[in-house]
Amino acid sequence: MMDSIQKTLLEQVADLHEVPQGAYSIRVNGALHGKNDSENISIVPKEDKPGIDIYVKPGTKKESLHIPVLLSQSGLKEVVYNDFHIGEDCDVTIVAGCGIHNGGSSESEHSGIHAFYLAPRAKVRYVEKHYGQGEGTGKNVMNPTTIVEMEKDSYLEMETAQIKGVDSTRRNTTARLAEGATLIVREKIMTHGTQFAETEFTVDLDGEGCGAHVVSRSVAKDQSRQSFRSMVRGNNACSGHTECDAIIMDDAQVVAIPQIEANHTEASLIHEAAIGKIAGEQLIKLMTLGLTEKEAEEEIINGFLK
Repeated sequence: MMDSIQKTLLEQVADLHEVPQGAYSIRVNGALHGKNDSENISIVPKEDKPGIDIYVKPGTKKESLHIPVLLSQSGLKEVVYNDFHIGEDCDVTIVAGCGIHNGGSSESEHSGIHAFYLAPRAKVRYVEKHYGQGEGTGKNVMNPTTIVEMEKDSYLEMETAQIKGVDSTRRNTTARLAEGATLIVREKIMTHGTQFAETEFTVDLDGEGCGAHVVSRSVAKDQSRQSFRSMVRGNNACSGHTECDAIIMDDAQVVAIPQIEANHTEASLIHEAAIGKIAGEQLIKLMTLGLTEKEAEEEIINGFLK
């Protein structure tokens, strides 16, 4: 049974109030809490290191998999390896995420290393949320690494969000796309206090007709720091777009370095970056509707990260 803290974390990172139906693997405080296979999705614990192998049968449609990680024990540090093997012609949703409650003075850390292997025509929607809380002075640290290998005409849509309470994060994603493959990435990050967030994307567009769209939206408050770096390489006739939009407030710092590299004459690549404060006219407009300045700021931020 989960306690109330663990249930709160589960709701925050996976939108679950109880153990889900279908395939799932729930990890709590460094150990497997429970798992369940479905007819088409099997979960196999690794024997050589912490983590699981997930196998989705070819042709699986409209199924979901939940793999949340919860840490409520202060000072716990773990590295977990999860490999996703997605069969041909699939259409599945994977809901991941990590929640940390730190009530002590020691640093708690979760480093998740996820590898995705998409067979031809496989389609995956991947949702990952990071959330931290706790009344202690110990830091909450999350360092996710994502490795993506996409075969012909496969499709991967990644939605990642850092909700709140994460003191330090280093997010690293690398991807290789074959002919006709499509990668969509939407990242949302908010930092406050003295928090630090670093994101790095490297995408190789190797196959003819493949494409990638990588977008990061972030808000930096107080004395927090953020760094966004991306490299999209066009190695064939392909299309690629990388974009970073950030709102900066108070004494925060944001660095954005989107890069593109064309290694083929038919590669079409675009990069964009914008950093700025909340416009005064936006605040005034909302305040004339009865909102306080703080309420107006929150409304604008919520809309920006939506």
